[in-house]
Amino acid sequence: MKVGIIGYGSMGKMLLWNFAKEGKISKDDLYVSNRTTEKLKDASEIAQIADSCALASVCDITFICVRPVDLKAVLEQIKDHVKNDALVVSLNGSITFEMIHKILDHKTAKVIPSLTAEIKRSQTLVCYDSKVGQADKDALTALLKNAGDVIELPEEEMGMGSELVSCMPGFIASIFDVICNSAEGHTSIPKDQIVQMVLRTMSATGDLMLQKGLSFEQVVGRVATKGGITEEGTKVVYEGFPQTADLLFEKTLEKRRLTSQRAKDNF
Repeated sequence: MKVGIIGYGSMGKMLLWNFAKEGKISKDDLYVSNRTTEKLKDASEIAQIADSCALASVCDITFICVRPVDLKAVLEQIKDHVKNDALVVSLNGSITFEMIHKILDHKTAKVIPSLTAEIKRSQTLVCYDSKVGQADKDALTALLKNAGDVIELPEEEMGMGSELVSCMPGFIASIFDVICNSAEGHTSIPKDQIVQMVLRTMSATGDLMLQKGLSFEQVVGRVATKGGITEEGTKVVYEGFPQTADLLFEKTLEKRRLTSQRAKDNF
C-alpha cells in the first residue's frame, strides 16, 4: 500500500514521520509533496518527494493536510490524477463531504488528529462518506492507530468531537495556566515548580481515573471530604465555572460554523 501526504505543515509532518517510524512504511511506499519544496529536505530521508499530481496518481491513500483556504485549489489540481480506487483523506473539519464531492468524486474520509499524537496518545477522530468500504476503514484505522486511539463519529458530530479531543489540549493548558498564575500570587514556591506540581498531578489524576474507571464525581468525593478544605475549592469551581464552560463551547462552535459557511461559499 502506498501512502501520500500533500502539505508538510505541522500535521502533515507529524503524520509522515509517524507513518515512517511507527507504521514502518518503507521509503518506497511513502510520498510527500509541499508547495514549498525546500521544506521537504528532512522528509527525503523517509519518503519519496513528488508533486501533488504524481503523488495522487500512485497512492492508495492520499492525505490532504492544507489550510481550508487552500483545499479547493489542491482538489482541483489533483482531481484528474487520483487513482480510481484511492481513498482521499481531508484533515479539515470545516470542509464537508458535499463540498469535496463537487470537485472530487472519490472515496473520502475526514481525520482530526490531536497534538498528543506526538507521544502516541492521540484520540484521532475519523468519519467516512458512503463510498468508503470496510477494507478502506480498516486500512486507515491501522495507520492512525500508530498514534493512539481512533474514534469514528458521524460527520455532523466532528465539530463537537474536535472540541473535545483536538482543541482540548489548548483548553486544558489555558485553564491550568490561569490556575498556576493565580497560585503564584499566594505562595513563594517558584513558578516553574508550581507548574510541574500541577502538571504531574493533572496527568496522574487522568491516569488514575482511566485505570480505575473513576468518574469526575467519584474523584471529587474521595478528595473533597465533607466540611474540608478541598470542598471549599470545588464549590467555587462548580458555582463559577459552568458559565465559562458554556461560553467556551458557544464561542468555538459558532466560530466553527462561520468557518464552515465561508468554506461553503468558496466552494
